[in-house]
Amino acid sequence: MQNPWLKKNPFLSIWLSGANAAMGHGRSRALAAMRRQSAAMTSQYMQNWMRIWAVPAKPTQVQKTTSRRKRR
Repeated sequence: MQNPWLKKNPFLSIWLSGANAAMGHGRSRALAAMRRQSAAMTSQYMQNWMRIWAVPAKPTQVQKTTSRRKRR
């Protein structure tokens, strides 16, 4: 006698296919969100790094050393 639990079940196959599709859709949405957050974090990190380490040098004030003639 054949085991009834090992027979092919078309309804179970359809149900598993639908569950697999739903899980794949959820996984792709989660992966897309993770990539967006990763890109945003990388961008924020680079902005902070540039703000800290690449501070633009302030131009130094050069005093004019012009010599004036003395009046006689």
